[in-house]
Amino acid sequence: MRTQIVAGNWKMNKNLDETEVLLSELSAKLPDTHAEVIVAPTFVNLVAAQRNLQSSTIQVAAQNMHFAENGAFTGEISADMLLNIEVDTVIIGHSERRSLFGETDDLLSKKTKTALEKGMRVIFCFGEELEDRKSENHFSVVESQLKNALFTLNKDAWSKIVLAYEPVWAIGTGETASPEQAQEMHAFIRKTISEAYDSSIANTVSILYGGSVKPGNAEEIFSKPDVDGGLIGGASLKADDFVAIIKAI
Repeated sequence: MRTQIVAGNWKMNKNLDETEVLLSELSAKLPDTHAEVIVAPTFVNLVAAQRNLQSSTIQVAAQNMHFAENGAFTGEISADMLLNIEVDTVIIGHSERRSLFGETDDLLSKKTKTALEKGMRVIFCFGEELEDRKSENHFSVVESQLKNALFTLNKDAWSKIVLAYEPVWAIGTGETASPEQAQEMHAFIRKTISEAYDSSIANTVSILYGGSVKPGNAEEIFSKPDVDGGLIGGASLKADDFVAIIKAI
């Protein structure tokens, strides 16, 4: 059975005081759920988040990491640094890292391999731009992103991978892919993995939807058979909204 996950990507939001307040609210309001709940605060607040959530089932993830173990990489964070503070899940390949910071499939492949070699779990993000969707090229774009970054991995590695499909045109734009569009792409992703590996891997990997999930649309999106949860952006910054999304799964 696939793990259902609701992960909140806080991006560059919330100072230390605000982080502690939000985590306390989430802990107090967290509903009984079979789903795994994850939050990804900014790097400077990861230690505080871990301490705040010691008695909670909410897990902490990092928003990014470098592929090198150490060295002259000013401003970067290594896998060992994250593991040293007991953060063992990392988001790799978010659309903003791709579009704003020029991260390529090759670079994301290196990051993913490093994380897996260190025993970390990877939430790997991918998805098409608006022009890809308009030109009906979205399936080939998604297939290419998966193949270039992940399909050189051995089968065992997939037990540590969570996929997050992000239709980039539906992030922060007010647009949202319909539940049917989300299901169509998630089913295509499973088919692509099955063809590259086997149906066992395809049917056990969790695939999250990451395109403007909100309390009002979460239940319908999560009801689709190939959608295993969500990577939540803006709505994860408000305790009541994030809790409502958790309840929807």
